[in-house]
Amino acid sequence: MPYDPMLVQPMREELTRLGIKELRNAADVDEAMKQPGTTLVVVNSVCGCAAAGARPGVAIAMKHDVLPDHIVTVFAGQDLEATQRARDYFTNQPPSSPQMALMKDGQLIHIIHRHHIEGRMPETIASALVYAFDEHCGKAEPSH
Repeated sequence: MPYDPMLVQPMREELTRLGIKELRNAADVDEAMKQPGTTLVVVNSVCGCAAAGARPGVAIAMKHDVLPDHIVTVFAGQDLEATQRARDYFTNQPPSSPQMALMKDGQLIHIIHRHHIEGRMPETIASALVYAFDEHCGKAEPSH
């Protein structure tokens, strides 16, 4: 059963107010994965300390001069269909919440699992994202 929408709305807004596009169903995810270029998929979550560091980490990383072409999010525990479809694209990776996957032309090229996020400061999480952006992305401005 999904979480109460009122409970998760503030957590959603931590990412959507940055211009990150929410994917609410499987069709939204499939459309996002068809976009050419790089796409960061943020699996948002209500999970206490890990998600509380993940969302600010994403916000800090988005200030970097090299960003993915697209940045999208699904909400684990709320948008069940969208989250499952996103994870279907994360081939051979266990599900975790939160989780961040960098895709290129619909193929997984980098992933950050909950165990890479939990107990870390937002700046450390941002550094891991920035490293992946520098390694795999070439544009300075994302189109959300």
